[in-house]
Amino acid sequence: MYSIEVNNLTKKFGDFTSVDSVSFTVKKGEVFGFLGANGAGKTTTIRMLCGILEPTSGDATVGGYSVMKEPNKVKTRIGYMSQRFSLYNDLTVEENINFFGGVYGLIGNELEERKKWVLSIANLEGKEKLLTGSLPGGIKQRLALGTAVIHKPEIVFLDEPTSGVDPISRRNFWDLINNLASGGTTVFVTTHYLEEAEFCNNIILIDAGKLIAQGNPEELKTNYIKHKILEVECERPVDAMEILNKVNFSPDISIFGNNIHVNVQEVEPAKKELKRILEQQHSIKVIRIDEITPTLEDVFIHLLESPTKPSSKEGAINDERMPNIESENKL
Repeated sequence: MYSIEVNNLTKKFGDFTSVDSVSFTVKKGEVFGFLGANGAGKTTTIRMLCGILEPTSGDATVGGYSVMKEPNKVKTRIGYMSQRFSLYNDLTVEENINFFGGVYGLIGNELEERKKWVLSIANLEGKEKLLTGSLPGGIKQRLALGTAVIHKPEIVFLDEPTSGVDPISRRNFWDLINNLASGGTTVFVTTHYLEEAEFCNNIILIDAGKLIAQGNPEELKTNYIKHKILEVECERPVDAMEILNKVNFSPDISIFGNNIHVNVQEVEPAKKELKRILEQQHSIKVIRIDEITPTLEDVFIHLLESPTKPSSKEGAINDERMPNIESENKL
């Protein structure tokens, strides 16, 4: 039933605990999102699950093998695409494909068949002799994914695979991810783009090495946001947010693009009070105030910035660092 089973996995570097006793499961053939701020422990966890980094304690079963006892066997069942493109820029497209195919033990007709598939998904048919370093970011990204799964692994780990590419290329890349999952491949992906997390079947959020939330996108919005959210469009949104924070209008106030999201208990009284504070007291014109459906970004900002972080079976967090999660709607 599960491709990945993680049990109290921990990694320490001296006195610093990077990953703190995390436990979760990943079903076969699902797209599993693993989200968190920079430094939260995502990459360290992935490296342990890939058999690259030995855990300090705990264990995980990946593709049927223990990462503590059988890391080399784990590596035969997985594909891995790192944060940076896993390609050699001074090699041609074909040379990169041949190299990774050879690393995974492909030869002869099998290598040629898989090479055609990689060229097809990367839209590089007839361009095999191009230097990889000359390719646009989105195309290079697709080529990197192709080389990571050229051997048809059961599980593929993608560590921030869409960082630094344009939105259209990211959308096309996610089409490839969904195609892999529909064919039975388990996809374990980290991302900073919370819009992308909506494409995942299940998600966990990690902060300071501990898991603080998990569920599918709708469950996260329902289970962790218990109040109403108002979107405020106004002049000088940064100044407006500072004003609202100074008067302790709400514990959760965040900038979303050129607007402000404010968490409130009652909608109509809050609308009137917002207008009074901003317009009458500080001469900031309010263009509109609408109640909106919470996004995953609302959920994660609420969890990461909450003075009292949730205490659950996944663990509580005492670290008050500000998150560094990117959004399409950021300023």
